[in-house]
Amino acid sequence: MNAQEDPGGRAIEEVARDFHHHDDGLDVAFDVYKALRERCPVGRSERYGGFWFLTRFRDIHDAEQDWETFSVAPGMLLPPMGHSRPGIPIDIDPPMHTKYRRIMLPAFTTQHVEAAGAMVRRHANDLLDGFGDDEQVDVAERYAVPLPMRVFCELAGLPIADAARLEDWIDRIFYVRTHDYADTERAAAECCAYLSDHFDARRKAPLRPDLFGRLLEAEVDGRPLSDEELVDYGFVLLTAGLDTTSWVIRSSLWFLAQHGEDRERLASSPELVPAAVEEFLRCLSSVQAMARTVTREVEIDGHRLAEGDRVLLVFGAGNRDEAEFPQGDRIVIDREPNAHMAFGVGIHRCLGSNLARRELRVGLTEFLARYTDFSLAPGSDPPWYGIGPLPLMLPRREAGA
Repeated sequence: MNAQEDPGGRAIEEVARDFHHHDDGLDVAFDVYKALRERCPVGRSERYGGFWFLTRFRDIHDAEQDWETFSVAPGMLLPPMGHSRPGIPIDIDPPMHTKYRRIMLPAFTTQHVEAAGAMVRRHANDLLDGFGDDEQVDVAERYAVPLPMRVFCELAGLPIADAARLEDWIDRIFYVRTHDYADTERAAAECCAYLSDHFDARRKAPLRPDLFGRLLEAEVDGRPLSDEELVDYGFVLLTAGLDTTSWVIRSSLWFLAQHGEDRERLASSPELVPAAVEEFLRCLSSVQAMARTVTREVEIDGHRLAEGDRVLLVFGAGNRDEAEFPQGDRIVIDREPNAHMAFGVGIHRCLGSNLARRELRVGLTEFLARYTDFSLAPGSDPPWYGIGPLPLMLPRREAGA
C-alpha cells in the first residue's frame, strides 16, 4: 500500500468519492476513517446527491459549535428518515430550536433520569430472567433491542403491546432508506399516523405525567403545540431513543464476547462500567455521522464549501482521531479523559444522552452480573454494527443462581 491508497488498495480520491457511512461502508469504516483523516480529512463524496465530509475531531467540533454556518436544515440525516417535515427539535435551528428543546429538558436531567434507574433495572432483569437456561441466545433480539423499547414505552406512555409495530417502523426508517427509500417513507407515514391517533386519544383522557403528557401540556410562544408539532416531536423522541441505544448495548456485548480480559475486569469491578460505556460510545456508536447545510461560503483545510452544500460531520472518524485520543482505534475500557462526540457537541447535543447513558450502564452491569463468561456462538461472524442478530454462548447457571 502506498501513501495514496487506502487499506483496500484504492486511490484515496476514489475512497473519498465513494465514501458513505451505511451498510457495507461500515464493514471497513475504521480503516477508511484512518485513511481519510491522514490523507483526505476534508473531501467530497458522490453518494446521496453529493456531500462534503469532515473527519478530524477539531474540524467536526468547530462545525458543531457554529450552527449559524452549519445549519441542521433540512435535516440531520443523510439520506433522510422519510418524514416530510423537519423533526423537532433536531432538524430546527434557533430561535425555535431553543423553545422546543426547553420543553423536554426537565425530563432528561441527571436527577430525573437517576430516578428512572430502578425501572430500567427491573426491565433488564425481567429480560435476563427470560433467558432461562438457554445456552445460546440472540442477545440483540432478546435483550439489546427490547430493553430500550420497554423503557421508552413506559416513559412515554405507549403500550408495550405495540412494540413489534414500533420496531418494524424503526427498522424500515433507519435501515432500509439507503436502498428502498419509498418503503422508508411508508414506514414514516405509518408511524406518524400512529402517533397522531395516540395523541388524539390522550387528549380525551386525564393528563399523565410522562414524556408525551409533557408534550400535550407544553406551550411555545404562549400557545399549545399544534397537531403537526406533537407528531413531529413524538417522531423524533421515538426514532432517536430506541435503535441508537440498542445498537450500543449490542456492540458492547459484541466486543466483550471477544475480549475476555476486559469482560472479566468489568464483571469483577462494576465501578468501571461507566468509563467503559463512554469508550464503547466513542468507538462503536450508532451515530457515525450527522449532516449539516452550509449557509455561507466557508473554507476548511483549503477547500471552499459553498452556500447550500451538504456536509457530513463524521463523528465516528473524529472519535478515533489520534490527535485527540491516543491509540484512537484501540478500545481502552478505563480511558480517561474521554471527551468524545457520540452525542454531538453544542446546541444540538443529544437531548436524551443522560437516559441513554443510564440504560447502557444498567444494561451492561446487569448482564455482567449474570454472565461473566460468554462468547460468540460457533460459526457466527456478526458485524460490529447495527441491531441484527448477535448469537452468544452463555454458561449454564447453577440452580438458584
